[in-house]
Amino acid sequence: MSPAARYLERARALVDTVESQLPQIGQAADRCAATILGGGLVHVFGSGHSRIMVEEMWPRYGSFPGFNPIVELSLTFHNLVVGANGQRQAMFLENVSGLAARILRNFALQPTDTALVISSGGGNIVPVEMAAEFQRRGVPVIALVSRAHAEASPGQHPEGRKLMDFADLVLDTGAPVGDAMVAIDGLDTPVAPGSTVGGCLVINALKAEIAARLTAASQPPSVLTAGILCGRERATELFEAAYDEHARRLAPYYARLGTGS
Repeated sequence: MSPAARYLERARALVDTVESQLPQIGQAADRCAATILGGGLVHVFGSGHSRIMVEEMWPRYGSFPGFNPIVELSLTFHNLVVGANGQRQAMFLENVSGLAARILRNFALQPTDTALVISSGGGNIVPVEMAAEFQRRGVPVIALVSRAHAEASPGQHPEGRKLMDFADLVLDTGAPVGDAMVAIDGLDTPVAPGSTVGGCLVINALKAEIAARLTAASQPPSVLTAGILCGRERATELFEAAYDEHARRLAPYYARLGTGS
């Protein structure tokens, strides 16, 4: 079997892992839908390459308002690799205590909100403290991790706490320890990670369940849709409606900031 075929075989197994979690995905969808139906936001955070799953949730084709994507460029801007804004700095900042609280200081969170915190290893300080800060402020936390990798990896938190320790519900990407899924003859370390594939499967399964619940509650979402499916005029209407709704949902989180309400 070729390396590409072996990767695809392992990727198919990720589908099975996600499918085995349909009850938990349903629970997560119940919570997220209740938040959105109540006019609140599901705050989605990921550092490092977990940013990919944040952007997969919203905004992109097939997605809809109700989510607040929290992405810090200092933690996720990998393109330059070295030099100014390089990867060394981003990896260092992922383990700076106190940064999570400073990020969330920008939002007047409400207990009716929901948080989705994504971290494959679940051990870096910023996502751990992000989840802890959400819980401290009364917001329930859904964690998306690679469970096998997270359980095997040492935590960077000074108390040894991990993201799963601050989660009300845990979802699993299914990726293996170390993330990479393909061994190559003559190469002593594996290649081709799986956490993004598994993570995006979870995100979109969750998104579909939330959309079904919103629609069943007579509040169908404004879905960003390609013009090839619905026509250019309708697609433009949906985009404008979705972005306007996002702005309206987000505005109170700034307006109430520092007022204690």
